Amino acid sequence: MDRPMVGLALLLRLEWVALFLAGVYRYLEMHGNPYWLLPALLAPDLSMVGYLAGPRVGAMTYNLAHNLVVPIVLLGLGWPLSQPVLSLAGAVLFAHVAVDRALGYGLKLPSGFRDTHLGRIGRG
Repeated sequence: MDRPMVGLALLLRLEWVALFLAGVYRYLEMHGNPYWLLPALLAPDLSMVGYLAGPRVGAMTYNLAHNLVVPIVLLGLGWPLSQPVLSLAGAVLFAHVAVDRALGYGLKLPSGFRDTHLGRIGRG
């Protein structure tokens, strides 16, 4: 019974890797500076600073920066508002969320940093 779940888990991770690559591609296609890509990809993790105020606040700040709603809204607003910086930020944030999910990091639960909607980090 474990065998199909292993294949399914791999497929889901590959989907997230593909979405990560799509976000990076979109960033570069919009002429985002390649030298800023890595720092920009790491920037959303600054949201972890909320954990200094406790796990409930930390989960809230982390989840604000690690869901797909924000990057999709940024991508969607950038073009009609003629604000390419919004689209660039959306593409990078989309890629960041996707790589996090591919690595098994999910949205945080208020019970602690290691507790996510995908399960407990480091349980295996």
